[in-house]
Amino acid sequence: MKKHPIIVIKLGTSSIVDEKTHQPLLSTLSLIVETSVALRRDGYKVVLVSSGAIGMALREMNLPKRPKHLPKVQALASIGQLRLMALFDQLFDRVGQTVSQILLTRNDIADRTQYLNAQNTLAELLNMGVIPIVNENDTLSVSEIKFGDNDTLSAITAGMVQADYLFLMTDVDCLYDKNPRTHEDARPIEVVENISDLEVDASSSGSNLGTGGMGTKIVAARLATAAGVTTVITRSSNPGNVASIVNHVEGLKLAAQSNNAESSTDGASPGDGENTNMTSSVTSLASATSSRAGGEKEIPAAPPHTRFLPSPKPIGDRRFWLLHGLQPHGTIYIDPGACRALLDKAGLLPAGIVDVEGTFAQQECVKIVEVSRKQPPPPQSPSASEHLKTVQNQTWNSPAGLIRTNSGGLGALHSRSPSGAGSVAAVVPGSGPGSGSGSSGSPANDPSARDVARAVVNYSASEVRLIAGLKSTEIVSVLGYADSEYVALRENIAIVGAGERPPTPVPTGDSFVPAQGGVEAERTPGESGDGGMS
Repeated sequence: MKKHPIIVIKLGTSSIVDEKTHQPLLSTLSLIVETSVALRRDGYKVVLVSSGAIGMALREMNLPKRPKHLPKVQALASIGQLRLMALFDQLFDRVGQTVSQILLTRNDIADRTQYLNAQNTLAELLNMGVIPIVNENDTLSVSEIKFGDNDTLSAITAGMVQADYLFLMTDVDCLYDKNPRTHEDARPIEVVENISDLEVDASSSGSNLGTGGMGTKIVAARLATAAGVTTVITRSSNPGNVASIVNHVEGLKLAAQSNNAESSTDGASPGDGENTNMTSSVTSLASATSSRAGGEKEIPAAPPHTRFLPSPKPIGDRRFWLLHGLQPHGTIYIDPGACRALLDKAGLLPAGIVDVEGTFAQQECVKIVEVSRKQPPPPQSPSASEHLKTVQNQTWNSPAGLIRTNSGGLGALHSRSPSGAGSVAAVVPGSGPGSGSGSSGSPANDPSARDVARAVVNYSASEVRLIAGLKSTEIVSVLGYADSEYVALRENIAIVGAGERPPTPVPTGDSFVPAQGGVEAERTPGESGDGGMS
């Protein structure tokens, strides 16, 4: 275990203000402050991810409910964020604890340099003994750059700081297999080893003030556990539960380590202890250790909670950023051969690209999808020039009714070519060959389509459309330049592997069944799992 374990605590709006009166819940907030300071005193580093700015502003502006008009919501966020931080600052100041404020949008971490800057700032604040309070910058956020909810933000924050624990504080003790408000026979779920097998009732949509619900917390747990973070859902009105749960889990870990050590000294072959699955050890010891005879230290009992065990093969920091820090701006469809190459840790070449969907620029993130449909082969030599001529001479209607041709200014694609070849026609997204527009022949309608990866690309959508299916040596003759032989370098590709990628919740009646999918677990040679964080 690291010298200074890190705990991220996410507080929802219902934990901060009363849903009806919008009065701050001072008793709960005071307990959260006391708990955070006590954890700091015990050697833990603490990060708070807090909602509640808009809820605080409703009381200030004497409004009965959260408005729906976006500019008004953003204005309220600006008012409430000041009140919220002032309240936190006053409460923490009474116990001599320094806090800081960090406001984020998805745009702030979409750039790798900015992501690392945010990561380094958080690390330095923690090293200084400060408790950072993170919130989404709702004053500037719009749907395109929002995290969606603070559950997701807390999971991304936990991944950024490489936290040991993420606590999602809510208005129930734990997850249940049914909604306990409507089913008396609902049973609590204490430990979740594999979220992909989880089936619970996630029909609750959260409070009237907040944006999250139980479904968003499960998605957040998928994100965090994929990064190696133990994730806990527990009741926010009892913040002291955080310390009790941490002590309980740490006790289980020590017992597991002791049990493995005893097994290795009882004649186990070398390496058996190392290959023991910690997930299995921790869960199986819960009952065994509680029934041990006197003389051995008892594991502290834990209050009600649901604990999601971390992945035994957490993804590295860069891949976490690629998969969860970036919003895909489009989709590139590839054939099975290109897919096999990606899984073998190769880059993405234009020859394996079948189609393109959406609008994206260079160095933006895209979704990579495998389809079974093969693109017709380009004309024979001189293939590049013939391919370019075909593209230039065709006229396609865009959804907006615009026509892109070689002579029009709207068709200008690139100006870097000294020969002028950079002014080829740009194919309008959603139109013409290779549009991926959803027509009957589109790869998007391929029933065998499979989400494979996320990638930061070297070429824009219109450029990829022009070179799709061509050899890398033909890029220059088509575009007039070639930044790279690859559409995406291997270091900028993160594979979506089975079982770990957090899917979108799919409610079905009374139960919640997550969609299938997963996050890549392997690392490229030379990449560390800690991302350079201490």
